[in-house]
Amino acid sequence: MNIILLIFDTLRKDCVGAYGSPPWGPVHTPNLDAFAREALVFDRVYPEVLPTLPARRALYTGQRVYPFTDGDFRLKGDPVYAPGWGPMGEDQATLAEILGGQGYRTALISDLYHQFKPSKNFTRGFDQWTFIRGQELDPYRSGPAPSQAEIDHWLAPELQGETGRGVPFMRRALQNMADRRVEEDYFNAQVMSTAARWLQENRDANPFFLTLECWDPHEPWFVPAPYRAQYDPEAGREHVLSIYAETAGFPADLLHRARMNYSGLVTMCDRWFGHLYQTLAALGRLDDTLLMVTSDHGHALGDGGYMGKRLYPTHPAVLDCTLMIRHPEGLGAGQRADMFVQHTDLAAQILAFARVPAPQPLHGIPFWQEALAGQPSSRDHVTVGWGAAFTVIDETWWLNVMVDGTRPRLHPRLGPFDHNLAAANPETVAQLFALGAADAGGAFPEYLLQQARGEVQAPVWDPLAPE
Repeated sequence: MNIILLIFDTLRKDCVGAYGSPPWGPVHTPNLDAFAREALVFDRVYPEVLPTLPARRALYTGQRVYPFTDGDFRLKGDPVYAPGWGPMGEDQATLAEILGGQGYRTALISDLYHQFKPSKNFTRGFDQWTFIRGQELDPYRSGPAPSQAEIDHWLAPELQGETGRGVPFMRRALQNMADRRVEEDYFNAQVMSTAARWLQENRDANPFFLTLECWDPHEPWFVPAPYRAQYDPEAGREHVLSIYAETAGFPADLLHRARMNYSGLVTMCDRWFGHLYQTLAALGRLDDTLLMVTSDHGHALGDGGYMGKRLYPTHPAVLDCTLMIRHPEGLGAGQRADMFVQHTDLAAQILAFARVPAPQPLHGIPFWQEALAGQPSSRDHVTVGWGAAFTVIDETWWLNVMVDGTRPRLHPRLGPFDHNLAAANPETVAQLFALGAADAGGAFPEYLLQQARGEVQAPVWDPLAPE
């Protein structure tokens, strides 16, 4: 069986029509919605860890990254400080390596530039890997520099401040896309069209494993005007950067425009996903290829009074993930599964689909057969790690807490998230914390405990800082 794993970065689950709609109104995703009708749709899918690269380590290996015991997050050539940000361990086999060793032709097509930074090894095991350049702070172009007027257009002057936070980011992003003229030049279009080309060039591959990484709809939310105009036809001021801060006092018009640009970018991703799907159909690959569409996490756009993603307090807008699996034999088409699934489980299930044994024990658990039969999940809870905090989610509750047990925030799993119920439910907090600690192997690295206690400064997660 051929297998395609497609990961959209920062795709909010509620912005896919098959899952519902966000607080600001429906987002148009006709191709993904049509795909969902042919797929088995999973309603409770969560990361194993956050943010971007730690999540990929779990997805690519099926192994736990939490609680970040290796601490390899300050590597030469990459100043992004996030526990787990480093490369996959040399002692861990990747999906590409495992499947490649069993005769699969393997390929990675990605515009996720973090994967290709110095000291990273996310290309391990792929027969071909294609890096589509230019996202965010990728050192793709050294000139020409955009004018201050261009920067001011996309980042309102009052948001630049005395320190100019965000200006270097915007300068590099605009510089990288200086030659963008038509829709096909945009990144998600390049990822999908490159994948379509790969499928045509590799028609002799049986079987193959193709991993597609689409950084969109991650910020910056640059999108062709017609897509944004579907949601906001007015001229207005532009805003394409996530502020990673509280939205209290943030200009209402800019928050609105950020949401509309994000919605437009999701719709554009859907349009180019349709191109990939139609290519599969034209090549007859829908009959022998399993297609798995998922996301690494979402993004708060005013949810909980915040714009961005953060380790504390967590919110469903960030932790809820999409997962839709279309089987070439039509198994599970039109069904939904209300069972816990984590990113590590996807790797385990891909190996199960391929009927290839894992060379070492995995944290991930195959889930497809239970989902088809409507059986309960093998998991009764999930633990999601991020830095010095973690979140435990079970059938009833959502606990977000620091690794030393302090600052617990307890909410019903389905919300609302505006009142902390921890003080009124100490036994529940203790039980859920024990589950999260057990998932960490019963202990946490000292550097995380020191961060939780405030003894050392936690790494600053600031995607807008210049690299």
